[in-house]
Amino acid sequence: MARPTVRSAHRSLVALAGGGKARPVGRVTLVGAGPGDPDLLTIKALKALQVADVIVHDGLVPAEILDLARSSARRIDVAKRKSRHTLPQDDINQLLVALALDGLEVVRLKGGDPFLFGRGGEELAACRTAGVDCTVVPGVTAALAASAGAGAPLTHRGSAQAVTFVTGHAAAKAGDWAEPDLDWASLARANQTVVVYMGVSTAAPISLRLIEAGRDAATPALIVENASRRDERRILTTLAGLPAAAQGLTGPALLMVGEAMAMANVQVPDLGLEVPRVQSMSPGQ
Repeated sequence: MARPTVRSAHRSLVALAGGGKARPVGRVTLVGAGPGDPDLLTIKALKALQVADVIVHDGLVPAEILDLARSSARRIDVAKRKSRHTLPQDDINQLLVALALDGLEVVRLKGGDPFLFGRGGEELAACRTAGVDCTVVPGVTAALAASAGAGAPLTHRGSAQAVTFVTGHAAAKAGDWAEPDLDWASLARANQTVVVYMGVSTAAPISLRLIEAGRDAATPALIVENASRRDERRILTTLAGLPAAAQGLTGPALLMVGEAMAMANVQVPDLGLEVPRVQSMSPGQ
């Protein structure tokens, strides 16, 4: 699949062909699409979709949400495909700017929240540099949906006085896992919840680092795959059991470690489709 063409555009005003008039520069709205359930989309996000001329979207945004936009809106998928590499972030930035400078109402639709591991800050900065108006519509991030769905609070009196969101990946070197620059000793303290985004493939080293830093290996841990979607899956295990529990998961998933995760209900509501059976795993499994 060919990459979307990034066109150069004038700064300030774009002349209308043959009209002798000029139209103002458009704008970019960074919109959080939430974790996947269309019912979790905010009203403000819905309004932005309904006025957009073009939608530049991630691959994790489901069709049910894209279909809420007006039918005439152009869709540009910048998702990663098996047949091609991810569209480089710099190219996405240029694309957003070019479309806005052509006078279009642009929605950059991102899974979850634009400012939580969504690189929304980079896109906002690019728009500011180009003189393009850019606003942000927050979205429900996956951790909130996963926590609410499972009934496992991220903070809870007596067992979770803090919650920290971290990434399980840093920039890879030669295809190997690059350890993120995290304060493992701080994350290993008891009575807090640690939520790891993009950590399924690195569950083993993350588990090891936290245990080595002093976190109890028996600390409850919850994995939620495809949070809020019809194929959501929950696995309740322990910090030591995370590597085994994460094996075989293919969808976007969160690792949630903390004493309050013991409250999780691993039964997924019946949403009319067959849902993979959830399971509890002990450290030795």
